[in-house]
Amino acid sequence: MTPDAAAPSPSPALPARALRTLTQFSLAQQLVLLALLPAIVATLGAIAVLTRQHLGSVTHLMQANGQTVALQVAAMAQTPLARMDRRALLRAAQSGSAQPQVQRVQIWTSDGEIVADAESPQSAKAEGLQVVAAVVSDEGGPIGKVMVEISLEAVQKARNNVWLNVAGVLAASLIGVGLAAWWAARRISAPIRELGEAVDRLGAGKEASVQITGTTEVRRLQHGFNQAARALGESQRLLQSRIAQATAELESKNQQLEVASQAKTRLLAAASHDLRQPLHALTLFSDGLSNGETDPLKLQRIEHIRECVDSLDRLFSELLNLSQLDAGVLQPQWIDFPLDRLFDEISRNFRAVAEQQNLRLVVRKTDLWVRCDYVMLSRILNNLVSNSLRHTHEGGVLIGARRRGKGVRIDVCDTGIGIAQQHQKRVFEEFFQIGPARSTGARGMGLGLSTVQRLASLLNTRVELSSVPKRGTVVRVMVRAALPAEAAPVLQAGSTGSPEGEASLVGVRVLVIDDERTILEGLQVVLTNWGADVMAAQSREEALALADQWDRPPDAVVSDLLLREGDNGLDVLAALERHPRGIGAATARLLVTGETKPDRLREVASAGVAVLYKPVSPRVLRQAIAAQLAALASGAGH
Repeated sequence: MTPDAAAPSPSPALPARALRTLTQFSLAQQLVLLALLPAIVATLGAIAVLTRQHLGSVTHLMQANGQTVALQVAAMAQTPLARMDRRALLRAAQSGSAQPQVQRVQIWTSDGEIVADAESPQSAKAEGLQVVAAVVSDEGGPIGKVMVEISLEAVQKARNNVWLNVAGVLAASLIGVGLAAWWAARRISAPIRELGEAVDRLGAGKEASVQITGTTEVRRLQHGFNQAARALGESQRLLQSRIAQATAELESKNQQLEVASQAKTRLLAAASHDLRQPLHALTLFSDGLSNGETDPLKLQRIEHIRECVDSLDRLFSELLNLSQLDAGVLQPQWIDFPLDRLFDEISRNFRAVAEQQNLRLVVRKTDLWVRCDYVMLSRILNNLVSNSLRHTHEGGVLIGARRRGKGVRIDVCDTGIGIAQQHQKRVFEEFFQIGPARSTGARGMGLGLSTVQRLASLLNTRVELSSVPKRGTVVRVMVRAALPAEAAPVLQAGSTGSPEGEASLVGVRVLVIDDERTILEGLQVVLTNWGADVMAAQSREEALALADQWDRPPDAVVSDLLLREGDNGLDVLAALERHPRGIGAATARLLVTGETKPDRLREVASAGVAVLYKPVSPRVLRQAIAAQLAALASGAGH
């Protein structure tokens, strides 16, 4: 192994760690530390050199002292040693040991025999320095040696005194250097600290400036900061002014939008209500015209009238769905049901429409069950299928479902005109339409997909759309999957049911209340054709007058919601309940309204009375009356 390989390489992490530790101190602390470190190193170096020299001098002096004592004893021992006078030698050794700093004196013969050994009684045994001197005869030859052991206690005391002096000098120098460094650091860091505090105030949005003091460099920094702070303050005031102006403009525009939205809602509600009234009457009279009619030409014209009525009905249904969503009266009713039941209903509702347009409607059978609100999911799929048929010229529409994890994905695919990429997000906006639909008399108002999106939001799900112009569109709806049950509840959703046979109303006594004479006459015609015994009233007073005369209450009351002079059907029903001969628990109640105002819809939803929204087809009206009577009969049976 080479020396270079054996030598440990310095860790690169140590300088970085030391630098991070240093940056944790304040600027003043760093400056003091940087001043103290060189001072400590220089002071310790100087003291070490001086101490070594001083201790060396003391040791050399002690050695010279010992050499002198050794020579004196050697001179005294010359004659006694030649004679081997041990007493005289001992006296000579004792006289040498009595000298200061001498611990021991020994006199040796040339053979190495110790002939005299004297120790100093005053000094404690300590580390010593031995000095040897030769004893020379008169002829000049060596006849022995004198060993003098000098105590180094004085050296040790000198060393201790030196360390005390070193500690004192070092402490004094460090204190002096530290104070000087702290004063300089405070003088340097104070303007910088003031700048930092000013930056904090500036960051908090307050005005900030610093006094220009200190060195030239610091003055330049302070002057630049003051200029930047003034410029930033001007920019901030300008920005705040612009923000305030933009906020005021935005608030004004929001108010205008709110006014426009309220005006739109009032306009839609008023137009919907006013137009639904004659449309409802037209629906009833068109059905009355077909009863007993055999002339093919007249039946064809009546069928054209019905097609027009159905087209208007779809337009008003879109407005009604929008108004119900705005009013917040729709809340999901979560149940488990087989998806195929809803698919069968969609097939019945739209197969005739598809065939009339020479299109194919394919609804794939499925055994999947879902957990969802039946009515809301039915509205979503009905709107999607209706929209697909409206914008498909050839080919057809496919409805299918498949399992996706814990959910079920329902696909509505068509071969229609498609949607360009830039319009695919806007089609879910209210009243947005890409282009004219096929000329089938079924043009909508651009509310179908908007209603779909809002219903999907209520169901906590999402609607995804992908489309290729001139090739078709696919809309996907994700719903939660459910486990199949042995028996599913029978589901009726207002106008969504198609029983095989019509319910019989023969002999059923019905009180109809509506302030529109044409609607009242239409209801009388339709109900009479079904075999019902009809009583009619245009106001609360007429209804109460009929109650004074009838021998028994009616089996059902069908009333309009809004009547003359601010009266409404709910109050009329309550008045009939309070009448001594009025209606009771055995009388079915049914409200019919063309109202779409959000507050009215909330009032109707909280009343607990069955509601039909104009225009109401005779078949739906007949089913609703029969359903209410059947529900009362079932409750009485239990």
